[in-house]
Amino acid sequence: MPELPEVETVKRTLEELIIGKKITEVHVKWPKIIKRPDDIEEFKMKVVGQSFKRVERRGKFLKLFLEEDVIVSHLRMEGKYRMNQSGEEADHHTHVFFVFDDGTELRYHDVRKFGTMHLFPIGTEELVLPLAQLGHEPFSPEFTVDVLKEGFKKTTRKVKTVLLDQTLVVGLGNIYVDEALFKAGIHPERIASTLNEREMERLQFEIVDTLMEAVNKGGSTIRSYVNSQGKIGTYQDNLFVYGRVGLECKSCSNVLEKIVVGGRGTTYCPVCQVNE
Repeated sequence: MPELPEVETVKRTLEELIIGKKITEVHVKWPKIIKRPDDIEEFKMKVVGQSFKRVERRGKFLKLFLEEDVIVSHLRMEGKYRMNQSGEEADHHTHVFFVFDDGTELRYHDVRKFGTMHLFPIGTEELVLPLAQLGHEPFSPEFTVDVLKEGFKKTTRKVKTVLLDQTLVVGLGNIYVDEALFKAGIHPERIASTLNEREMERLQFEIVDTLMEAVNKGGSTIRSYVNSQGKIGTYQDNLFVYGRVGLECKSCSNVLEKIVVGGRGTTYCPVCQVNE
């Protein structure tokens, strides 16, 4: 599933591709992708005639702003946006078409069909799900060590589980939680409330630093991720633990091991990340 760096990269490329384009038609081949409104024809009626004004990211969600409404889009496992010329052939995994007045189309492609789109009047999108319960943005000044202290102090959950649930800090998935925990020297099964202040300071720094470095490298292409211009990310070349089980730790040369935490495969170094 794309995490914050991948979604941020898609957001930036979409800004280059769709801003100012006016929608003349919408075709929906897989109606289940449209979650709000329930009526697909209502979705089409509301967006046709509007132009894209800006693109924002909230956690792992894209916010595609029109003149009056905003499309909240989640790519899930395999979702991709691509620009095409109208009339170009589309494969059977292309499910939503936004046709523009200049002869181009924004197409949503999703092999697994897990992606979602919600349409809201601008200004109401943060009031209800799927955005209402999201936590702090990691690049925001509000994401401080005190946020981790407050979120960790009463929980009995493991630190990786807390970081994955999106209600404390958003945008982190399996890749970047594993990477941040490794660089902070924290075992993924540590109970979050047992971390001391120094460990939380290091973790907060590594979360931000890891995500920022990944954004600068266009995200990680682990399976089929590409941005909206068809380019892959390169951060996978810098991974310390994710996807490297059985290989040597880049810090201590010990063999990396894999466990399951909160139902997610988790790679870590038993020497650099002691569960104490």
